[in-house]
Amino acid sequence: MFLVLIGVYQIVIGMRDLCAFWDDELCIGLINSPMFGYIDMIELAMPILAIIGIAYCMRVGTHIRMDILIGTLKGRVLWSVETFVALVTFLVAVMLAYFAYNFFFDAFTLGDSTTDAEIDTWPSKLLVPLAFALLALRLVVQFLGALRLSIDPTLEPVGVIVAKDIAEQAQEEIREAMGSEGSDEAPR
Repeated sequence: MFLVLIGVYQIVIGMRDLCAFWDDELCIGLINSPMFGYIDMIELAMPILAIIGIAYCMRVGTHIRMDILIGTLKGRVLWSVETFVALVTFLVAVMLAYFAYNFFFDAFTLGDSTTDAEIDTWPSKLLVPLAFALLALRLVVQFLGALRLSIDPTLEPVGVIVAKDIAEQAQEEIREAMGSEGSDEAPR
């Protein structure tokens, strides 16, 4: 919301023609004074927004998956595929964390800053390897849960993403929209 408000402010101050209606020094002072470092702040906030989105999607299981293919699998085959996918994704997350850390470390040691406002970039760049490291930990849990179910598919799923069918997803979205998240009853 803060970024939206800053964006609206930047748009309003860009409308210098508004001062034609008022011959007021306050209007001219407000309209003709853009926020210093606006673009730099937006660039540094992007990793935070992306990380929040990734974390939320992993938590509720709405990240991009091959549900059409995975939905046709059952039992031990399903959980074996899930184990393999979790392992490969874990390896990718570890590689991304490693390279993102190197990118952060370079920015930290060189004193990298934004062009206009000269804001240090390393705090924003540090979030990326931390996020990938946490994602890797989450994938370890998912890997172990899927491995456990590939050995014995009759066990209760723990730490894994259980794909929901379309009707179940629709009912869940209706409950969230109607404000009855805690109840199991469908809204009337």
